Amino acid sequence: MKTFEEALSIISNSCKPFEKETVKLENANGRILAEHIYADRDYPPFNRAAMDGYAIMSSDWKKGIRNYRITDTIFTGKVAGQTLTSGCCYKIMTGAATPEIADIIIRREDATESEYHVLLYADAIKPHQNIALQGEDSKKGTLLLTSPLRCTPQLTAVLATVGKATLQVYKLPETAIITTGDEVVDPGVSINPLQIRNSNQYLLKSLLERWKIQPVLCEHVSDDKAKLKATLSRAMKADLVIINGAVSAGDADHVPAVLKELGVKTLFHKVSIRPGKPLLVGKTASGTVVFALPGNPLSCLTTFTIFVEHYLSLCTGFAGRRFQTLPLLAKRTKKHPLTEFFPADLNGFGGLNLSPFNGSGDVTACIHANGLAMQPAASQELQKNERINFYPFND
Repeated sequence: MKTFEEALSIISNSCKPFEKETVKLENANGRILAEHIYADRDYPPFNRAAMDGYAIMSSDWKKGIRNYRITDTIFTGKVAGQTLTSGCCYKIMTGAATPEIADIIIRREDATESEYHVLLYADAIKPHQNIALQGEDSKKGTLLLTSPLRCTPQLTAVLATVGKATLQVYKLPETAIITTGDEVVDPGVSINPLQIRNSNQYLLKSLLERWKIQPVLCEHVSDDKAKLKATLSRAMKADLVIINGAVSAGDADHVPAVLKELGVKTLFHKVSIRPGKPLLVGKTASGTVVFALPGNPLSCLTTFTIFVEHYLSLCTGFAGRRFQTLPLLAKRTKKHPLTEFFPADLNGFGGLNLSPFNGSGDVTACIHANGLAMQPAASQELQKNERINFYPFND
């Protein structure tokens, strides 16, 4: 049995970066950026009016001039048609290009306009007031986004701004999900008192969706060795295979034996963690990576969050699955020598509250949790306000 740290190291050593592909900008959200992004020009690309108002020369204001003749109106996307002279101003709209000679904008609320004249009465002025200067946000050639980086709506807007109609992202692995168990049924069918619904299949699909991965194969198999072997044989054509259940040591836990028969090399089987101890990770000669996760709901969520996401992170250029170090706001003890993961929720001040749960089979364990906190193997007792590792679900 491997320690938590040994298991992570083995997974790390078995990773290689996914290939890259080009996608259209409209398909970039949620994908992992595989190229650095630079500013294609200055931003703003010109001196830009920060609000509606009147653009004047500061020298006029210093002379005490407050009543100005409006010599031109500048709209967005347009240039001034007249040259500014002393005693004159431009009426200007938010976002419009401000001529360099006009180095101050007095907002519209501080003015009284009548026909072609305006009286300005701002309390005070400062250099380039209400003007965003060219290059103030970034200069041409500035590194804006560093790969790897998950594309979010706000980053997608930046990509559009710098003209990236297409971009390089990491390819998504072809992924198969196989759930197991005679007692497991689909959510929409009638159920008897001894059956459970296949929540883990939907959990795994949802977790993969965060990575924009749609499984190429998603099936449930009964505890029949021959059927399991046939299904897994088809699944091994994928790049990544995630199996749920039948991985422990029971009479119906056929996964380890079937994987061996299919030529999957076991990298490790069993990790000294709770929940998730029966985890098996393997690899085929052709490079297919296999994660066989335990069947209890919290075990499934934990092993995916800690181990599968570590693998996906490394293969998309990250250093590993990210975590935070935060204070636990309550004392906690454990009576075993294993590394333990438990649900926790963030309070409004950056601390962790314990989320109550009833073991790895509790389907409600993480309803109110923001992530998983870790109690190291060597730490039998965590003190209040002790800082521990926290793995947020919304990595």
